[in-house]
Amino acid sequence: MTAREQRNDEAAARTAILDLLARRRTGGSICPSEAARALGPDWRAAMPMVRRAAGALAAEGRIVVTQRGAVVDIADARGPVRLAPPR
Repeated sequence: MTAREQRNDEAAARTAILDLLARRRTGGSICPSEAARALGPDWRAAMPMVRRAAGALAAEGRIVVTQRGAVVDIADARGPVRLAPPR
C-alpha cells in the first residue's frame, strides 16, 4: 500500500467514525469495529487503521475514546473501547 492509499483509507475511516456518531442518539457511542465494518468485508484487517484514525480524531478533540467509562488514550488502551462525541 502506498502512502497515498494509506492516507485515503485513514480519511475514509475518519469519515466512517464521524458519520456513525452523527447517526447515534445524543451522547451515544460506537465500537471501533462498527466503523471498520462500514469500510468493507475485511473489517478485522481495517481495525488498526480505524484505531489510528480514532486516535487522530481524539487528538483533535473531535471524539473521545473511553474504556469502562473513563477517557483513555487509544494508543495505550488494550481491549474494548468506545468512541463518542466530546462531552
